Amino acid sequence: MLQSIRDGSRSWGAKIIIGVMVAAMAFFGIESLFGLFGSDPNEVASVNGQPIMRQQVELEVQRALRSGQVPPEQERALRSDMLDQLITQQLLSQYAKDGGFSVSDEQLDQMIVGLPEFHDQDGRFSADVFRNRLAGAGYTPMLFRDELRVDIQRQHLQQGLAFSDFSLPNEQSRLAELQRQQRNFRYVVLDGSDLEADIAVSEEAMQTYYDANQARFERPEQVRLEYVLLDRSAMAQESEVDEGALLDAWREQNRDADRRVSHIMVTFGGERSRDEAQALAETARDALDGGESFEEAALRYSDDTASAEEGGDLGVISRGFFGDAFDEAAFGLEEGGISQPVELDGAFHIIQVTDIQGPSFEEQRNELAREVALRDVDSDFNQQAQKLIDESFAADDLQGVADQIGLTLNESDWLGRDDQSEGVLSEPGVMSAAFSSDVLEEGYNSEVIELDPDRRMVLRVAEQRDATLLSLDDVREEVEISVAAEQQQQALREEAQALITQLKGSGQADIDWLEADNVSRQADTTVPQSIVQEAFRMKHPEEDQSVYASVELPQGVAIVALDSVSDGEVDEQMQTFVTQMSEQLRAQSVLQGLIEDLHSDADIER
Repeated sequence: MLQSIRDGSRSWGAKIIIGVMVAAMAFFGIESLFGLFGSDPNEVASVNGQPIMRQQVELEVQRALRSGQVPPEQERALRSDMLDQLITQQLLSQYAKDGGFSVSDEQLDQMIVGLPEFHDQDGRFSADVFRNRLAGAGYTPMLFRDELRVDIQRQHLQQGLAFSDFSLPNEQSRLAELQRQQRNFRYVVLDGSDLEADIAVSEEAMQTYYDANQARFERPEQVRLEYVLLDRSAMAQESEVDEGALLDAWREQNRDADRRVSHIMVTFGGERSRDEAQALAETARDALDGGESFEEAALRYSDDTASAEEGGDLGVISRGFFGDAFDEAAFGLEEGGISQPVELDGAFHIIQVTDIQGPSFEEQRNELAREVALRDVDSDFNQQAQKLIDESFAADDLQGVADQIGLTLNESDWLGRDDQSEGVLSEPGVMSAAFSSDVLEEGYNSEVIELDPDRRMVLRVAEQRDATLLSLDDVREEVEISVAAEQQQQALREEAQALITQLKGSGQADIDWLEADNVSRQADTTVPQSIVQEAFRMKHPEEDQSVYASVELPQGVAIVALDSVSDGEVDEQMQTFVTQMSEQLRAQSVLQGLIEDLHSDADIER
């Protein structure tokens, strides 16, 4: 119990960060192996007596968040979805096992040997890589084999279901015929402007709506939070950065950048001795120090006559192009700098850097200032983070903690568990900490929440209020808008039905129709999709006749007049596509039917 720790100490131990390796093994959307780390016995659900642990759900949630495919603000909804998926996986695994789906040790060995995660640099299975990768992920070989065996059993089950169902040729032909069918129709959308009378909402109608929809007007349990935020970036903004440190950072960042160089080369080993070459090179360097241009000195002293005629230019080079000694000189110079004589491959070289192929100092100044400032405050940030841990652990409030560390105490509005928070309160893990038992029920400060490498946060509940039903007066405006919308929609339904009755009787009505000709099910069209769908649900009209129907829209009602139906042109590619889609839909339908049946018969506790 956390209370015993709080009573005995004002500091707490380091957290253990567990890495997770995921081997992708996908079929029909079931895709992951996961291990159970830790020993927390807390179950979030059981399926026919088999537990699903909280760690399983959290691992899947964090993996989805890290993938970037799910926004952090959807974390709570994601957690529920992940639990549903794990329950379904457990049901399928149990069904596969009960049905005698088995996987031999030889099949497991073949699968493991074939996984690229366990291959060495030559693309072959390595027992050392296998053991190291599993150990790094918290798996033992036996646990990994057990998880893999269960996953393959599920795959076999789903493959068997997928291949056990099929469609007949005449069914496929009929589907293709329906798919290429085209329809000509007219439509008009009725909205509030088509009603003659204004909508008047009575007190009785509002009371009736309120009584029938009280679930909509329940205010959930809410909290108002206090929190402090330690932000490395904010600390860095207040830090003054020395100009010399910026230049050093710029040099370091561009240390390996490609650069354009020129040289003066003085050779030895033939008629000229090494000492003579060195003396001549030093004479050339003295001439440069005396004000002679590099181009003039290259023409006068360099034995590389080809480059000398170009002022000694060697073009753009990368590190490693001429060897270590040349690199040490060339990549240690700033733009315009000239080296002392460097000995390399039977010659002395005087090197000048004429251009560095990277952003200039001024172009990088702002980014460099930010990086240097962050680096300068790194030690202070770590000290403040530790102080935040120590001060907040057993403190009775957060104001004192904020004063001790020099932070601002922030306050939130009223928030529910599932509210869409803004700013720092929308970060993953924040609201779950706010509604944890230690914070909400016991009234403690939260543990330090690591939002990212640069931010730490501690929160506590300042006020809490229970879930309650809001009164009609509290939600009067919302109720009135909803009742008015319902009454308007009902009036539009009646108007649409009256027009349809008139059209069926005389074939005429004062309507400004919009035409939709040769529309197919898959064609791109500006016609609202709900209207297209209704047009393809309507029965075929008689020749020179029309059939009529109404369609509910989010805000309004449409009238559709179907005038004719025609067969589209045969498209072999489309027919093949329809056949494939029908097979996939059948397989998915069979699998979904099995899942629903397993859910209905299972003993599931959450």
